[in-house]
Amino acid sequence: MTPAGHQQHPSQHAPELRAAARHLGRRRFLTVTGAAAALAFATNLPTAGVAGAAELDAAKITENPFTLGVGSGDPQTTSVLLWTRLAPSPYQADSGLPQERVTVRWELAGDESFRRVVRRGTAVAHPEFHHSVHVEVGYLDPDRVFYYRFRVGSWVSETGRTRTAPSSRSRVAELTLAAVSCQAYHDGYFTAYGHLAEDDVDVVFHLGDYLYEYAVSSVGGARNYTDRVLPDLFNRETITLEDYRLRYALYKSDPDLRAAHAAHPFVVTWDDHETENNYADDIPENDVPPEEFLLRRAAAYRAYWENQPLRLPQRPDGPDMRLYRRLTWGRLAQFDILDTRQYRTNQANGDGWKTPTPESEAESQTLPGTEQERWLIDGWKQSNALWNVVPQQVVFARRNHATAGNTTLSMDSWDGYPASRERLLAGAEAAGVENLMVLTGDVHVSYGFDIKRDFADQGSRTLGTEIVATSISSGRDGAARPANWAGYLAANPHMKHYNGQRGYATVALGRDSARVDFKTVSAVTTPGAAITTAASFVTEVGDQGLKPA
Repeated sequence: MTPAGHQQHPSQHAPELRAAARHLGRRRFLTVTGAAAALAFATNLPTAGVAGAAELDAAKITENPFTLGVGSGDPQTTSVLLWTRLAPSPYQADSGLPQERVTVRWELAGDESFRRVVRRGTAVAHPEFHHSVHVEVGYLDPDRVFYYRFRVGSWVSETGRTRTAPSSRSRVAELTLAAVSCQAYHDGYFTAYGHLAEDDVDVVFHLGDYLYEYAVSSVGGARNYTDRVLPDLFNRETITLEDYRLRYALYKSDPDLRAAHAAHPFVVTWDDHETENNYADDIPENDVPPEEFLLRRAAAYRAYWENQPLRLPQRPDGPDMRLYRRLTWGRLAQFDILDTRQYRTNQANGDGWKTPTPESEAESQTLPGTEQERWLIDGWKQSNALWNVVPQQVVFARRNHATAGNTTLSMDSWDGYPASRERLLAGAEAAGVENLMVLTGDVHVSYGFDIKRDFADQGSRTLGTEIVATSISSGRDGAARPANWAGYLAANPHMKHYNGQRGYATVALGRDSARVDFKTVSAVTTPGAAITTAASFVTEVGDQGLKPA
């Protein structure tokens, strides 16, 4: 949703770069061989990804370069992905480093004291990638916990904890995951992340809106700082590559977010605000030409890659980035991580909450895009997992918003793309998927839904469940029972839970059932709130549907 007072901004891309993009044309921009080169030029990056920069003598780094912490992501059976970014001065455009490459040493150990180092090596932090480091460490034992750290000169990073996934044939007894989303810095503190850092989970799924493009004031918005003043460079909407890079620096300097990344491996996917609110493919929210928006998208995608624990196949090529991917956890779970922004058709009926029309119900409407739809259904057909889990962005279940006797639906969610949802439900049924779970973010509240085969018929089969994780901070403090609480539950019998406070959800997947805990904090506009479990549910293997625990 666009906040009150949000205004359109003129392009901040240099005129010659916009001219280069326009010269290619709208569709040609996405398809011609020269598009990647044009965008590399437009975002001031070399087409090869690595330039011949000189090497910096690490002894010249006199301030801690690990101000943004460490992270790991996408655990596989025999490998882990380790991340950091060097930034002695994170609130400067150059992060306090010259345009020179830096050699970074890394260590991976079986114990937190690093007495049993199992792998070590070096990686190069290139200025073209804003001195970010993505290290894929392979040839590891499955289903093991590891500790890691980085060194530059005499500086040593904090220690991170990560793990490998169980082998593909392993009959794992249990997996506990956390689902998080929507962390607007200007709406409050990331208190929930501090609690998550102490929680006993195997992996964290971030479901989108890791970053917000909106301006952050000198007092941090609703954080209302009295002990610091943020630079004016944050008090504008992100448009350029420099803007996005600096905004990630602001977010990642938060100690609670750093603690969560250090404690657990993350599996990330984006929604809209990492680029721009409610965009659809190459169609922006603001009234700018699509080719100009694609420059912004290329900048946003590049900064996302630089600042997230992602593997090489996810590295963007201009305005394109293959973010949807598949992970497994033995034979217990298959995770099909979706991207519902980059390939979708435009929202029908002008977006917003509208009554369905032939436009929204057209067969041509697709949220993941036709290729990703086929990829997901084919993955279900080949799955041998007990649980098939789909981490994605926007609400999947039907969500009737009954007002004055008229049913309105969100055109930005799957309700605005019912034909696409029906294709997936039919595909899951045909593939024999018996224990389906969808993980969702976006809406700044927590929901628990039963996924009905036909949402118009509450007596139809329950194919699975949808767990909607509330926001970390977006929406400010919220309320346990928002004003529409009773009406929403009455209008949607398949909605089993609704809470409007901040926090996250944990899901313990087992051989017989899954337990869901919705965890909330009382406030985010002031720091230090305690965490409580607002509600708990179970859904049973072979008998899907949320029941109070």
